[in-house]
Amino acid sequence: MVKAKSWVMTQHFDGFPKKSDFGLKVEELPEPKDGEVLLEAVFLSVDPYMRLLSKIHMKEGGVMIGEQVAKVIQSKNPAFPVGSHVVSDSGWRTHTLSDGTGLTPILPEWPKDVSLSLALGAIGMPGLTAVYGIEDVLGLKEGETLLVNAAAGAVGSVVGQIAKIKGCKVVGSAGSDAKVVFLKELGFDEVFNYKTVGSLEEALRKASPEGYDCFFENVGGSSSFIVLQQMKNFGRIAVCGSISTYNDSEPQTGPYSFFTVILKQLKMEGFIYSRWQHKNHETLKRLLAWVKEGKLQCREHVTKGFENMPAAFMGMLQGENTGKAVVAV
Repeated sequence: MVKAKSWVMTQHFDGFPKKSDFGLKVEELPEPKDGEVLLEAVFLSVDPYMRLLSKIHMKEGGVMIGEQVAKVIQSKNPAFPVGSHVVSDSGWRTHTLSDGTGLTPILPEWPKDVSLSLALGAIGMPGLTAVYGIEDVLGLKEGETLLVNAAAGAVGSVVGQIAKIKGCKVVGSAGSDAKVVFLKELGFDEVFNYKTVGSLEEALRKASPEGYDCFFENVGGSSSFIVLQQMKNFGRIAVCGSISTYNDSEPQTGPYSFFTVILKQLKMEGFIYSRWQHKNHETLKRLLAWVKEGKLQCREHVTKGFENMPAAFMGMLQGENTGKAVVAV
């Protein structure tokens, strides 16, 4: 019998999450049955979508949702031998019994000197999101100019680097001077701290006077209206996230910029990476190859200890992380 810990949402979040919104539970798990495996979490992910989807897919008292990299410690399923590692949607748990459904084995060619935590970041869901947003939604072409906000986050930092691989000009917006330095080290052409610029409109115009062909949107809110004014005619916008609104108690209303969308004939499309899950295996191999070639740099914000899951989650929502936020058990 294994004692498994899990973090549950004791009550739906009202505004920004609080420590009292989480509770730690302990339960004993039985031995695996035929076809089952027992997983032990190694790394767990904290992501903005958890705040958004908690309102839609979770009930009070339910285990917090999320991905983890886990090690198979007991197995009665030949597809997942003991000692192998998988990516699992097990949520905030230290141990999980699984029948194998939804488990994604770590790529067999994964180098030993590359942390498995990257399977939750650049070589995982955020990396897949970046690729599909750039290629399948935006159709980004060589020589075009791309703007990405929340650029130092798990998705944004990969978006900018892939755009540079494709021969584009990349402008990034981030929330601290340290993040600006980081993004310049990654090769972004122009970066600014949106918290300290006097005018977002002027900062955008200075970074790219000719305007923007593509916009990878992670933030939402009123700043998006300002960006739309500086899109080129026939510009494309990939709406990946709206983190600035996730903690609002009341839904934001306006400003509405349909007139700008009409005049500039813009294309705006929301997307979720799972639409292209049939391509995940090959896309993950591409991302891993870029990492091995040194074309894709990965930075992580690692919090140690399963007991610190809520703190890591709240810190990520406040922008404390540069790169992917993960928890190491």
